[in-house]
Amino acid sequence: MHHERVSENVYWFQSEIYAQVTAGAITGPQWAVMIDTLALPKETLEMRAYIEEQVGVPVRYIINTHYHADHSWGNCLFPGATVIGHSLTRQLLSEKGEASLEVIKKQNAEYKQTKIISPHFTFTDGQLTMRVGKKTLVLSPTKGHSMDGISVLIEEDRVLFAGDAYMPLPYMVDGDPDELAASIKRIGKMGLENIIQGHGDIILRGEIEETTRENLAYINAVRKAVRTAAKRRNPLEALAEIDIESCGKSRVTLGGLGVELHKRNVAYLYKHLSTEETLEDKQPA
Repeated sequence: MHHERVSENVYWFQSEIYAQVTAGAITGPQWAVMIDTLALPKETLEMRAYIEEQVGVPVRYIINTHYHADHSWGNCLFPGATVIGHSLTRQLLSEKGEASLEVIKKQNAEYKQTKIISPHFTFTDGQLTMRVGKKTLVLSPTKGHSMDGISVLIEEDRVLFAGDAYMPLPYMVDGDPDELAASIKRIGKMGLENIIQGHGDIILRGEIEETTRENLAYINAVRKAVRTAAKRRNPLEALAEIDIESCGKSRVTLGGLGVELHKRNVAYLYKHLSTEETLEDKQPA
């Protein structure tokens, strides 16, 4: 597990094992707030030990940026902590998380003791503000990667924990491309010092404009390519030719995982497009 002090009392953690997934901590004089957990229990426990032993405070709150397993299944490793998230996060963890966890437990013994802990405190619209020592945390919806996505702004430092609304490769399979693009645009205009992506490295102030432009260009490029492929005589063959480089991203994105995520984006957008066209055909003349 990598870790770094981003600013005073603000810490960043990154998995060395799974998809460069990230989490964070904001510490006060008596307790800390975690932002997400890591995918594997052993790395989440390492992160907890660092906060408790090196920083010297217990974790009292956990903020889940969304319900996906690699950001929320570690909630149970912070006994007594209050979990905060979007109202949909609670719903989706209940509907999807339990079943997914049972499947994983049969495949990986490391998750044997894992339990789904849904948010105890939720919000739906607007913003939620909380104080940790001298820091003000502002929680806001940033949908698109998933329908329950939120981000956490450290107001004094202009540091944003963006969750998976901001990634080295925009990933929309569980969300909506229009909402994801809107979230990315909004993040790019916030005047930030750093963006903590849900996966990958920290984006510095001088890199934000370029990465925002690249991510929006990728969404436009992959959508355009899928629409073009859908009109071909053999659309499935045409879809298979839409590689990640042709849409403006590198094959080494996220250590090569970006190639698979890109393929899933292509398949999702084609299915989404087909559904839209079917609905249009059914509209009365």
